[in-house]
Amino acid sequence: MRFDVITLFPELFAPLLTTGITRRAFESGQVDVQLTNPRDFAEGAYRRVDDRPFGGGPGMVMMAEPLAQTLSHIREQRQTQAPVVLFSPIGKVLDHALVSEFATGEGAILLCGRYEGLDQRFIDAHVDMQVSLGDFVLSGGEIAAMALLDAVARLQPGVLGDPMSHHQDSFNPALDGLLDCPHYTRPEVWGGVAVPEILLSGHHVNIERWRREKRLALTARNRPDLLVRARSEGRLTPQDEQYLSKVSPSLL
Repeated sequence: MRFDVITLFPELFAPLLTTGITRRAFESGQVDVQLTNPRDFAEGAYRRVDDRPFGGGPGMVMMAEPLAQTLSHIREQRQTQAPVVLFSPIGKVLDHALVSEFATGEGAILLCGRYEGLDQRFIDAHVDMQVSLGDFVLSGGEIAAMALLDAVARLQPGVLGDPMSHHQDSFNPALDGLLDCPHYTRPEVWGGVAVPEILLSGHHVNIERWRREKRLALTARNRPDLLVRARSEGRLTPQDEQYLSKVSPSLL
């Protein structure tokens, strides 16, 4: 799959593409990332890509024409069509389901805005989807684009050391959309606190039940909305409901 990133700061992506476990996806070409700077398609000696907003107000607005020229160039280079994704506070919040869609698709054109935003005429003409990381504002879309690329990369076959690792992630359907449970490693006692005895028992059925109960309890406490969704989708067993009736009866 190929992701084209439109950004005024392509240098910000170097650490993502060359370090960490997910670099395997980028170096192997499983996730092909191409960076394009709209300044390269702006006119004039100063390669200007922004201007003051009509109607007054603070800040600057990215101009439509340099972005349109950039997009035209990218479409000529790509062998397949791809949706244009703008990172914006008004967009759909990025979640595991949306990441999974991207991870199994052919890629996208990721547009990283800056300043006060983009000329709305470009958005209306060319943007297919707007995506947000949450209810806060960043200086630009680059961090959001990197978050999406990292999440997509780790879902590719062979990228993680253990192919089952991402199946235990929070929000994964393999865990019925619940949060993940706590994890422990050596030493068995640290800071005066011992690892839960059941994890040392070797009894895999009991260990899995303990992990399930911890996932249920953490989700009930921190993200009850996820628990409500799991229940509505029929993902909770009678044993789950019995446990929840003890730890979180208000959610029943």
